Amino acid sequence: MFTKRHSKPQNRIDSLIGAGTKIEGDLHFSGGLRVDGEINGNVIAAEGKPSTLVLSEHAQVNGEINVTHLVVNGTVAGPVHVAEYLELQSKAKVTGDVHYKTLEIQLGAIVAGRLIHLTSEAAGDKVVAFKLSNAE
Repeated sequence: MFTKRHSKPQNRIDSLIGAGTKIEGDLHFSGGLRVDGEINGNVIAAEGKPSTLVLSEHAQVNGEINVTHLVVNGTVAGPVHVAEYLELQSKAKVTGDVHYKTLEIQLGAIVAGRLIHLTSEAAGDKVVAFKLSNAE
């Protein structure tokens, strides 16, 4: 009857990519990661474990993002896949399709792409067809 509320990102940050740091290639992480620099590659969280990615207003990611929780205040060029909670802050700019379960978007955030809400496959089974009446 009652559903579990989606959790917001955790406050714990395990790793930091500082301003002025540039990473070329895919980045795999677990736990919490804050990015203030630039990543040219995909950012992928460990599957099956909660993960939080925080992109500051100076951060830039050129590649796909696949995480549980995401907070964006920087720039992303590529598709975004967020299993639970996505927060787009006022200086966020995302170019690419965004797949999310729960979304919070602040005034000023820009998405140049599609916003695609993740739903369970069972939701498709709940579609009810209406029969038209032949009454005249």
